[in-house]
Amino acid sequence: METLLTVIVTWLSINFGLPATHELPSVELVPPAKMAAVRFRGLASDRQPNAAIEAGRAAPPEFGQEVYALYDTQRRIIYLHEDWSSSRPADVSVLVHEMVHHLQTAADEKFACPQEREKDAYKAQREWLAMFGRSLEQEFEIDGMTVLVRTNCGF
Repeated sequence: METLLTVIVTWLSINFGLPATHELPSVELVPPAKMAAVRFRGLASDRQPNAAIEAGRAAPPEFGQEVYALYDTQRRIIYLHEDWSSSRPADVSVLVHEMVHHLQTAADEKFACPQEREKDAYKAQREWLAMFGRSLEQEFEIDGMTVLVRTNCGF
């Protein structure tokens, strides 16, 4: 995993101008129940998902939707679905998406809203998939309008 993360960091740094870091995140393969617990910790008290968690998903951010990956900015851990495999470009694209969040965190980048943080992550994921002749829409049913909504403040 360390080699793959290093390749992804290098690729993101070269292609997207994100600062490379040698401090790689921890990566854990976990079942959906663990992802839900991490994503919604504190939900009962504040009715919002933990702001420190960035969720990669193939559906709108609603409770109960399939979540493929999470990045915990406080703990610097990427959680991947237990069925994740480095042999599938779509799965690696999810790791690419979450690594963008890790590099944003390492660089202490600031954003107007949480959605704005997703712009570079979706762009990198889209370009990673394109190298394999795939798209966000084919792999995750995420079209351009969905990306637009998920990456702009006020939606």
